[in-house]
Amino acid sequence: MEYRNLGASGLRVPVLSFGAGTFGGSGPLFGAWGTTDAVEARRLVDICLEAGVNLFDTADVYSAGASEDVLGQAIRGRRDAVLISTKTALPTGDGPADWGTSRSRLIRSVDDALRRLGTEYIDLLQLHAFDASTPIEEVLSTLDGLVKAGKLRYVGASNFAGWELMKSLAVSEKHAYPRYVAHQVYYSLAGRDYEWELMPLAADQNVGALVWSPLAWGRLTGKIRRGQPLPEKSRLHETASFGPPVDDEKLFDIVEVLHEIAAETGKTVPQIAINWLIGRPTVSSVIIGARNEEQLRQNLGAVGWSLSKEQVGKLDKVSAALSPYPYFPYRNQEGFAKLNPPLT
Repeated sequence: MEYRNLGASGLRVPVLSFGAGTFGGSGPLFGAWGTTDAVEARRLVDICLEAGVNLFDTADVYSAGASEDVLGQAIRGRRDAVLISTKTALPTGDGPADWGTSRSRLIRSVDDALRRLGTEYIDLLQLHAFDASTPIEEVLSTLDGLVKAGKLRYVGASNFAGWELMKSLAVSEKHAYPRYVAHQVYYSLAGRDYEWELMPLAADQNVGALVWSPLAWGRLTGKIRRGQPLPEKSRLHETASFGPPVDDEKLFDIVEVLHEIAAETGKTVPQIAINWLIGRPTVSSVIIGARNEEQLRQNLGAVGWSLSKEQVGKLDKVSAALSPYPYFPYRNQEGFAKLNPPLT
């Protein structure tokens, strides 16, 4: 397993990490992801640790806290061997104090997460979304207090717009508050919007990307093909509306190239899609999920080898999309391109 520093920090994370959204799954979204109990979760954690995957990502909103609870049971007795990443900000109830990142909500959310996880500290807390109703100074000063209290080691963001992340970093620098070292983002061959603004920002400010849904909400498994109906057992029947939109025709084109490369390499379509992401600029870790041991072992096979330059080029070309304004001039017009060369 390869390890990389997470952004501008000394925290070294594996290039593959495990997403615990399937743990304790319930409800229309998380129940469709998986319903892994504590016994099954412990076995999956065993397999991850054997492979060098020691970062486990969850959130308080996953199955109303059940994911954190099951993860806590699965790592019991080996806390020092794992890194825990969790998230807060999204609504967990209907009350006025049940959403956002106000001082009171953050303190309560962290204490609740610590209790469910059965630990005294969280290695990485990420704000699951930007809260425009709370001053950034209040958010960051609260995180500063939680770090100083020993409850948090590092802080990050998730699903922020470029200006939201950059303003937060500026406030951190101004007041010497903890800096976001990670940005958990959606990024896949079928969804490359991250590259337009957030990737250049991450490269400039040294913020490491933690990639969620690397298989485009389950669409890059190789089972979804042009001219074929959606597989009967696909979770997309229940979850498609919750995930990022995907252009079907472009998806089919991408999957065709993935199958071509699979035939050349002997690797699976998901392994190739994940391996491509590992090689992208600013990516610190790709979060993989699994409902069972077979899926996990297959996804773990995405590391330890590399795509050829020609294969990467094919995937780059078939998955490329025209950026919206104001980004497209920097990709398509010579003068702009010289001012802003692409990241490599």
